[in-house]
Amino acid sequence: MNTELHLESKGLNDLRIVAQQITAFGKEYNIWLLMGQMGAGKTTLSKAICSELGVVDLVQSPTFSLVNEYLTDEGRTIYHFDFYRIEDIVELVNIGIEEYFDSGNLCLIEWPEKISELIPDEYMKIFIEALEDDSRVIKLTKHD
Repeated sequence: MNTELHLESKGLNDLRIVAQQITAFGKEYNIWLLMGQMGAGKTTLSKAICSELGVVDLVQSPTFSLVNEYLTDEGRTIYHFDFYRIEDIVELVNIGIEEYFDSGNLCLIEWPEKISELIPDEYMKIFIEALEDDSRVIKLTKHD
């Protein structure tokens, strides 16, 4: 089983193809960790992934709400988290983070390194590196 995949995006026009490749590669995982420096494109990639999966809701950064819930055209639920502003893990326990992760629904998680002790054992890591020419290198890694 291939546990790693490297992709490249030259710009916004490539995002649809990259999102297709990501969804195909990680289809057996419900927890997807989006990692990269500030401005690397985590939210933009989340939007492209949601579009590829048929999300009918407006996809936007959940920076202040911590989690956004989206529905797909097939009635599936996707949860989108942004933990950049998390100060205390107790906040997440209070919102029932484990129930989200254990729901069987896809969870897109930005800034997962802030909550590493709560991440389930099985996940796909999506690491985005922004290059000087505005292109992106995206490394996908499966973790069991």
